[in-house]
Amino acid sequence: MKRYSSEMRDRARELRRDSTAAEEVLWDCLRGRRFEGLKFRRQAPLGSYVVDFYCETLRLCVEVDGEYHEFPEQVVADQERDLWLRDQGYMVVRFRNSQVFGEVGVVMETLRGLVSGLRGMG
Repeated sequence: MKRYSSEMRDRARELRRDSTAAEEVLWDCLRGRRFEGLKFRRQAPLGSYVVDFYCETLRLCVEVDGEYHEFPEQVVADQERDLWLRDQGYMVVRFRNSQVFGEVGVVMETLRGLVSGLRGMG
């Protein structure tokens, strides 16, 4: 059974091609099992959404949010999206672009703590 439509696959490809600078910084930390030996995919389709980074082993979604995510209508859309993902059993964590640029070490330590907790649950 297909998990997502061909339109979602194409949208994910487009987003990978047009990654933001913050996404590129975080991808450099996550790619190639560099982080805790975990495999992450970038711009991964899940249902009718595309998440920035996804670790299937832990069902962990990592989102990197720019200023666009501060607009009230986008805040509501993000909350609905996160709720749907959580209802499907995914863990969602969000970081701001400014955190990735200015405190990537803190971002990675936050993720390390989250991953440790998720591994402990499994």
